[in-house]
Amino acid sequence: MQTIMDYFTTHGWIVEVFLLILLTAGLRLVLKVSLDRLARQAQKSNNYWDDALVEAGRRPAGIAVWALGISLAAEVVGGDAQAEIFQYIDSLRDVAVVWLLVWFALRFIRMIEEHYIAGHSEDKSLDQTTASAVGKLLRATVAITGTLLVLQAFGVSVSGVLAFGGIGGIAIGFAARDLLANFFGALMIFLDRPFSVGDWVRSPDRDIEGTVEDIGWRLTRIRTFDKRPLYLPNSIFSSLAVENPSRMYNRRIYETIGLRYDDMGAMGAIVAAVREMMEQSDDIDQQQILMVNFVTFGPSSVDFFVYAFTKTVDWQTYHEVKQRILLHIAQIIEQHGAEIAFPTQTLHVLPEPGSDAR
Repeated sequence: MQTIMDYFTTHGWIVEVFLLILLTAGLRLVLKVSLDRLARQAQKSNNYWDDALVEAGRRPAGIAVWALGISLAAEVVGGDAQAEIFQYIDSLRDVAVVWLLVWFALRFIRMIEEHYIAGHSEDKSLDQTTASAVGKLLRATVAITGTLLVLQAFGVSVSGVLAFGGIGGIAIGFAARDLLANFFGALMIFLDRPFSVGDWVRSPDRDIEGTVEDIGWRLTRIRTFDKRPLYLPNSIFSSLAVENPSRMYNRRIYETIGLRYDDMGAMGAIVAAVREMMEQSDDIDQQQILMVNFVTFGPSSVDFFVYAFTKTVDWQTYHEVKQRILLHIAQIIEQHGAEIAFPTQTLHVLPEPGSDAR
């Protein structure tokens, strides 16, 4: 027993380290209980900011307690030791603090972004693409700032790094032209907002059509209607014409219907009846132009056209509306004793010279 006491007397640092680890574990337990209580209080409020603040700081705070305790214990173990590793304890502790702060900021930004987008998913006035872009910019800013602080903790001159970045940026610009072009292409999309995540887009210049799933800093992912993913570099949108049918106010019905030449006498009544039917339809936007007119004498029919705009912009609903309109037009034509023409030809054969023309 005396031998053990003498050992601990000689190696008092063991007791100090044990007490530090025990104290750290106790502080970690107290912190966990406190954060659990704060989380329950935050959930009672309607404000999500406090929930995100507590949840984002839970894990970084726990690791911070252990990092502080272990660093103090390492200092005790190092003591007057000349081992080189113990000379970096202060720098490593500073790096751990910076890393934990960056981790906390990144978690907090991500949680706020996800909650904001999810909470406004039905709000058409919110541009979710812009919200996502702001989140990405904030995270990139935090990461870059954290990297500079870590370099400074190790004694690296931040001003020298920034100066080198200005000079090296020219060389990097030539080496990574495509990467920079895609980055600025993404920036253009975020600022100009020609489309957002969830929009149906297509290009008359290329065979591109589908729903936008993600807009990254280098690529935009579009899901085609046959469910294939299409990855497009963002730089392509600087020279590509893009249509966005998702932002249409109306959809157009533009159809030409031909009647037989035998039904020319009923043309006026049919056109008037079709126009009346269109004007009374709840599916047609009466604030937009509406035309029903006899238009031409065709090769095998007399034609009138229908030009109107539906209230709906949904593709599936539009075709249901168009089907009802066309069936009503067919009924009107039938009610007037007329028929829809189909291509016909009349062959007139002249008698041969000298033959009996009877």
